[in-house]
Amino acid sequence: MRVFRRLRPALLLLLLCALLRCAHTFYLPGLAPVSFCDKDSSGKESDVPDCKSTIELFVNRLDSVESVLPYEYTAFDFCSVASEKRPSENLGQVLFGERIEPSPYKFDFKNNEECKFVCTKKYDTSKTDEKANLDFLKKGMLLNYQHHWIVDNMPVTWCYDVEDGQKFCNPGFPIGCYVTETGRPKDACVVNSDFNDKDTFYIFNHVDITIFYHMVEHEAAGARLVAAKMEPKSFKNQDCTGGPMALNNKFAGEVVIDYTYSVHFEEDKKIRWASRWDYILESMPHTNIQWFSIMNSLVIVLFLSGMVAMIMLRTLHKDIARYNQMDSYDIELLHERGLEGTSLLIREDAQEEFGWKLVHGDVFRPPRKGMLLSVFLGSGTQIFIMTFVTLFFACLGFLSPANRGALMTCSVVLWVLLGTPAGYVAARFYKSFGGEKWKTNVLLTAFLCPGVVFADFFVMNLILWAEGSSAAMPFGTLVAILALWFCISVPLTFVGAYFGFKKSAIEHPVRTNQIPRQIPEQSFYTKPFPGIVMGGILPFGCIFIQLFFILNSIWSHQMYYMFGFLFLVFIILVITCSEATILLCYFHLCAEDYHWQWRSFLTSGFTAVYFLVYAVHYFFSKLQITGLASTILYFGYTMIMALIFFLFTGTIGFFACFWFVSKIYSVVKVD
Repeated sequence: MRVFRRLRPALLLLLLCALLRCAHTFYLPGLAPVSFCDKDSSGKESDVPDCKSTIELFVNRLDSVESVLPYEYTAFDFCSVASEKRPSENLGQVLFGERIEPSPYKFDFKNNEECKFVCTKKYDTSKTDEKANLDFLKKGMLLNYQHHWIVDNMPVTWCYDVEDGQKFCNPGFPIGCYVTETGRPKDACVVNSDFNDKDTFYIFNHVDITIFYHMVEHEAAGARLVAAKMEPKSFKNQDCTGGPMALNNKFAGEVVIDYTYSVHFEEDKKIRWASRWDYILESMPHTNIQWFSIMNSLVIVLFLSGMVAMIMLRTLHKDIARYNQMDSYDIELLHERGLEGTSLLIREDAQEEFGWKLVHGDVFRPPRKGMLLSVFLGSGTQIFIMTFVTLFFACLGFLSPANRGALMTCSVVLWVLLGTPAGYVAARFYKSFGGEKWKTNVLLTAFLCPGVVFADFFVMNLILWAEGSSAAMPFGTLVAILALWFCISVPLTFVGAYFGFKKSAIEHPVRTNQIPRQIPEQSFYTKPFPGIVMGGILPFGCIFIQLFFILNSIWSHQMYYMFGFLFLVFIILVITCSEATILLCYFHLCAEDYHWQWRSFLTSGFTAVYFLVYAVHYFFSKLQITGLASTILYFGYTMIMALIFFLFTGTIGFFACFWFVSKIYSVVKVD
């Protein structure tokens, strides 16, 4: 046994080295590189093992910055193949409304094609169904809906020049564009001077695709794709001639649209497969400004947090030192000088002077609505752990944009599996509050907050169903979500509550008086509402820059990839919420107001109100969303995010204050 203990560090070191050696050839599921080879002389697939000759192009949902409603590729009556099987989708992709489908665009590796015909679509405006399809296509162009094509699990990008000579690579391209009745070109119509007819739609029915590859010599045979770029064009004729394909808004009759493409292959020796997403991420607008703003925000918040911590430590240390000053008095010296009553007078003066000490008999008095507070704390703990673990995995690269839907899938699975901590925390605090209705407590923990979120989500889903959007969750997936909730999360919540109620109640450092102490009249700054409003300003100040880019990624369909910075902001948010809440809690205790439980939860939780206000400002100032359905969907989903954020920040503030109050009264040891 002793020999094993001595060898255990060496064995662990050998195991770590073995894991690192295996990690050299380890890839995430679905993210392993694919090799491509030329076809043989007879035109058949290559004989090289694990080397493909045919490149498949997949199509995803179409979305728009002017509408919250995404639609499937087939909803716009584009060229499609109904016989092929769709790729499997994870839970996160379904929740985000991604619908990846096969397409008729298929290329042979290194085989260039010019003006390759795909299909023809005809619309007769005299026929109701065909006119409806044409009108829906025009609506898509009017709202600037974007294609999203995928080659080898990477987006096909449209790269064009922007201000200051920079190039922006958009992971999508528009269906078409529209020239208004006044002759003003909208959106992509500005790229071509031939798009000049008034009240006319121009459809991009031709794409020039360039696929870049990198030859692999040592690791495997063949080549790997490192980039796929395209340029949308519009042609009237099938042979890619005759000017742009124009659809006059008042035209009646038959409309014929021919879809074509060209593809070219180019070798790129500079880009490696592991860094093939870099050119997309580096071209995102205002990337440098984003990094500078985040760093500036982090420095400011760290400075403010340090100031709050320093003030708290100095002030509290002085109070405790003054309160315990009698411990340093030489009682015998006082007796010799005939000052036997001085110690009592000093102690009484200290008790009258320091308000936070006077409420020691009431500071742990159970709060009103303790049942609801304990339920919120349980749900907030569940969300906190879920967020921490998700961001941690995201920082490791497991939830990168290349792994589609992984972020949402990880969050949902973690939330389901974290029912036990939620039930345990809710039960422990409810028992410490003196509650006896444990059945009601565990049922509310399992169903209240998740039920509110699900009800909101279900209403939003009904609107998506009514609008025919691809973001509408299928009935089978909805049943699966309910099964995860009722069959896994709820039982785990009951298990956690069982262990929480089984343990003894939380022991407080001081006893609670039977008769509540009367709270003196408070000044304006120590009243509950002003303190709660002020408490959320500092936490919101450390996240609003990140919040802007997160909202951009959700509603403006931009990629979010800086999870390292987001994790740092998460840690700073936790520290800031804790310190701001502790500071205000201390001020209220000094004012002899011992109702700190709900106030601490609401103080940091009020950050969610600022988040909600910022989301309203973002809607009216940054977005171009039109339509009643899109507006309802935006605010419906925003309310879900605000509720989750409220529980998350409120729980942080409560736990920080609970630790602070327990600490100071255990140090002081008030009798």
